[in-house]
Amino acid sequence: MAQNVVVIRHGETDWSAHKRHTGRTDVPLTEEGRHEAERIGRALRGWRFSLVLTSPLKRAVETCWLTGYGDRAVSREQLMEWDYGEYEGRTTLDIRQQIPDWTIWRYGAVGGESPEQVGARADLVLHELRSADGDTLVFSHGHFLRVLAARWLDLQPSEGRLFALDPATLSILGYEREQAVLSTWNQPVVSDA
Repeated sequence: MAQNVVVIRHGETDWSAHKRHTGRTDVPLTEEGRHEAERIGRALRGWRFSLVLTSPLKRAVETCWLTGYGDRAVSREQLMEWDYGEYEGRTTLDIRQQIPDWTIWRYGAVGGESPEQVGARADLVLHELRSADGDTLVFSHGHFLRVLAARWLDLQPSEGRLFALDPATLSILGYEREQAVLSTWNQPVVSDA
């Protein structure tokens, strides 16, 4: 059984910096995003992981390699970001000009995924992680990791809306007396030490 699941949201991209929904568009990290990934790598030094998983999208893979785990990582399509369908590349503000109360958590994405579909992918990933011996490491994306955290806690996928998650952050899904908990959430890695 996995003891801790360390989850890393990829570093900054041009689209994330401009609040654009970046689902399946394969954008690279910015220079700042690459520096962020290197800082995360330094923060993870000394930690041993029995399993390392990454989304196949460039921004997650690049973050994984820059942290020093790329040679051990196994790519999983289930870790890809939410499929935003017709909302890909758009901002929430832009979408709300058409649907004033729109949120991805309530409405999902036209031509893309619903919260329940993303939750089903998260459940597949959690099954694999919980089957691992020891600590595990996951590189993925903001909305997907929020759903993963909700499902870790046995909440509905839409409850991921309660867990803000910034780029280039470290979070830990863990246990306290056999109860699944968020041990650390949305922790920035700011030091170069």
